[in-house]
Amino acid sequence: MRTSARTAGVLTGLALALGGVFAAPAAHADIPACTNMVQQTGVVEVSDTVRTACTQGVHADLQGCVSALTGAGVPGGAANGACRMAANPPS
Repeated sequence: MRTSARTAGVLTGLALALGGVFAAPAAHADIPACTNMVQQTGVVEVSDTVRTACTQGVHADLQGCVSALTGAGVPGGAANGACRMAANPPS
């Protein structure tokens, strides 16, 4: 195989691989939506505990997120909604 044909093949493969990466839909973490929902429940200050819990929600650990938020004083229904908001942000 000639060098120019091999180079063209490698470049084509690389372009296809990178194109697939860039064309894939991006996952959007929505920690701010989660923390905003927590604030709407009356929690004045969003602590590191709340941010960590919302981060768990972003990573699809809904049980851990809800447990941490309720432990921080967020009512159960609001904690569940905030964690779901973090995991599945609105489009």
